[in-house]
Formats: sequence, C-alpha cells, structure tokens
Amino acid sequence: MIEAVLFDFGGVILTSPFEAFARYEREAGVPEGLLRGLNATNGDTNAWAQLERSEVTIDEFCALYEAEAEAAGHRIDARRVLDALAGELRPEMVEALRRCSAKLKTACLTNNFVTTAGHVDREQQMADVMALFHVIVESSKVGVRKPDPRFYDMACELLEVEPSACVFLDDLGINLKPARAMGMTTIKVVSPEQALADLEAVVGFPLG
Repeated sequence: MIEAVLFDFGGVILTSPFEAFARYEREAGVPEGLLRGLNATNGDTNAWAQLERSEVTIDEFCALYEAEAEAAGHRIDARRVLDALAGELRPEMVEALRRCSAKLKTACLTNNFVTTAGHVDREQQMADVMALFHVIVESSKVGVRKPDPRFYDMACELLEVEPSACVFLDDLGINLKPARAMGMTTIKVVSPEQALADLEAVVGFPLG
C-alpha cells in the first residue's frame, strides 16, 4: 500500500540539469558529456559533491571544478555552469504533485546547493511548488546527498513511513538503486509522459 510519493526535483519537477550542461558545453566548445563526466568521477568527493553537501563555498567550488576540468584537458567557467542550472517547471509534473499531495504524503529529495547567504538554489522562486511537499530534504542543509542511503532514511523518518510504503521518482538510476534496495517502489523519469503513466499505475488515481 503506497502511503508516500517521493520526488527528485531537477529532472523530475524541473527540466533536466543535463540539458543545461549540454547547452553550456555547446556554447563553450567543450566535448559533449564533459560536465557529467566530471560529476561522475570520484562521485562522493569531487567538487560537485562537496558543493551539494555545503562543504565548500561557491568560490572554492569554482576553483576546484575548474581544476578538475583542467586535469581532464579542458577549460570551463564554473560560474557560468551554475548560472545555467535554473531550469523550467514541468506543469504536468506540478499538477501530479498537487494531486498526490491531496491524497498521500509527499517529499522532495533534492541534491542542491547554497548560491548566496540564506538562499538555497531554486527554493525562493519555486516557493509555491515547494509548498506542495509535506517534507523537503535538501543535501545543502542536511550534509548528505543522494545516493547515500541516509538521505532516504531521513525522508522516511520525517514522513513517518516505511520505505516499502514509498514510491520514489528520479531521473538517475544511481539514485534509484539504494531506494529500491530499501524496499521502495522506484520510477526512472525518462519523460514526464512516461513518468506520469508509471506513477498512475502505482498510486491508482489520475494525475492529469
């Protein structure tokens, strides 16, 4: 019996950050996939991971990230990469979230980062959407990021549900794997249409 729906934010409620990475790579004339490659290398200790756990400042991140790119043979502007990540809301996913929130517990599980003092990336401009979640777990605030199992444990504890009563949507398989191992039903978001069809089948009520 599903009691809670857990949503990733970027790539699920928002358009994919990988689209923004690809745009930057085209504009900067660096190889396609460079940024994703940097973020996947030493995935728990690289610059991006440290930023999302609030272990480094923006300035420190930029220096580290640009050094990682240099080591890979390319030059990037880390601030321009961050600026590209605003993303656009997916209206159909917001409506699905609204309907889920009316019937079930909902949580946002997001790896994000602090951009300026007191402001977490996307939080303010997305306030109306964020208010639809009963619980929000942000890597920048809790100091843990997906796919660390502790991140999912925090969400379950806050929602007061067992993992087996949750369905979790994310666009990255690496983030779904630990959730599935804990007993959650998982949905990999390839497109909004596919994700909504899969989610409707799990929750048993219309989402659009």
